[in-house]
Amino acid sequence: MAHAHTHLPPPRAEQLDSEAAKTVSKRGAPAPAPRRARTWRLLTPWLFLLAPLVLLVTFTYAPIANMVAYSFTDWDGVSPELHYTGAENYTEIFTREDLFQVFWVSGYYLVASVIQIVAALYFATILSFSIRFRNFFKGVLFFPSLVNGVAIGFVFLYFFQDGGTFDTVLGLFGYHTDHAWLGTPASANTSLAGVSIWRYLGMNFVLFLGAIQSIPGELYEAAELDGAGRWHQFRYIILPGIKPVLTLTVILSVSGSLSAFEIPYIMTGGATGTETFVIQTVKLAFQFNKTGLASAAAVVLLLIILLVTWVQRRLVPDDRVDLV
Repeated sequence: MAHAHTHLPPPRAEQLDSEAAKTVSKRGAPAPAPRRARTWRLLTPWLFLLAPLVLLVTFTYAPIANMVAYSFTDWDGVSPELHYTGAENYTEIFTREDLFQVFWVSGYYLVASVIQIVAALYFATILSFSIRFRNFFKGVLFFPSLVNGVAIGFVFLYFFQDGGTFDTVLGLFGYHTDHAWLGTPASANTSLAGVSIWRYLGMNFVLFLGAIQSIPGELYEAAELDGAGRWHQFRYIILPGIKPVLTLTVILSVSGSLSAFEIPYIMTGGATGTETFVIQTVKLAFQFNKTGLASAAAVVLLLIILLVTWVQRRLVPDDRVDLV
């Protein structure tokens, strides 16, 4: 009996390719990620940011919002009742000359901040080059930044008292004086500004030193080959290279001058013409129980600092400098 043979046409190349692709997709290709995994992948960065954002809102933005709300009331800081007074507190601030006269004291700290920036930039430039004992001098300059501000205030309170350490040091050089360094407004504010220079010099020094050391060393080598001295290296390499850090330091120094508080409050309590705007605000809130007026003063100070910062950024834009 003869068997019937069925002849099938050979498979086409397209069919083989499609079947091979299906086999590979079933066996070797990774399966698409589930929707839950994609959701967690998107939420993971926000989960890491959750704790910092909660702390930032709780301890920064929420108090600022409460401060702005209190500035429109007559709250005394103790009574559970407070009454809305509109812009009355702001009107009182801008019509009372004594509330703004304390800003003249900030002029001493503003001059001190200029001296501080120049000194920090000088020491950072000198110690960025290879000199003997530079690590020792770095530690000496940065050490005051590690000391608590209250401790610094008490130390210099005894330093400037009558017959204290400062008078003793002057006596070693043959200069004897009975001058009360914290007894007159001019000498007291000058002394306090000098203390602020000593305390904050190290922080600016570290900022400048880090910025200088981030400049590529090949630039210094090329400058030396061209015959450039230290002054020309500072003028054409260091100064343009640290411009963003210098701008930031100026902004922080000016805002710090306007909001000086810790050192004058510890050493004099605002007496002898050393009262700053922040000390005055604290006294309004806790000594005279005018929390609403103090909140308005704090808002005004915040707006002044923001305005000064904006003007500085407009005058000195943070342009990226390419030294290479």
